[in-house]
Amino acid sequence: MNPGTAGLIARPPLLFLGALLIGFILDRLLGLPFPAQGIHWIIGGPLMLIGLALATAGIRNFTRAGTPVRSIEPTRALVTSGIHGLTRNPIYLGMFLLYAGIGSAAQSSWTLLLTLPLAVTMRYGVVAREETYLAGRFGDAYRDYQTRVGRWL
Repeated sequence: MNPGTAGLIARPPLLFLGALLIGFILDRLLGLPFPAQGIHWIIGGPLMLIGLALATAGIRNFTRAGTPVRSIEPTRALVTSGIHGLTRNPIYLGMFLLYAGIGSAAQSSWTLLLTLPLAVTMRYGVVAREETYLAGRFGDAYRDYQTRVGRWL
């Protein structure tokens, strides 16, 4: 682990991809009925588009601020404007919406059921560690940001 980083349990895209693959495997082995048959694309399509838009806006904000998106590199700047003025975690929120959209569009009940353990893993294995890291790195500026902007919305 790089001491200049948050020390996440795993890279977030890998956590989402892993949950998605496990969900698809469980669907194949232990299929469950999907509750929204017939409207799965009506639900999944917009979720995927909104998720991609949020994540892209967050990535663009980091890039413009000159700070890396990858959690394995040290943060160079505290980004608090743009989409980060609405949510402290637009990339992760976008990934959750994309994940739920894929699960819905694919009619994967297991993928959707795995959202809760994925959310707990992200909250404690990623977000909490990042918050501790950012508070240590940026001090009062980050704590002020935490009071102004919600973790998710």
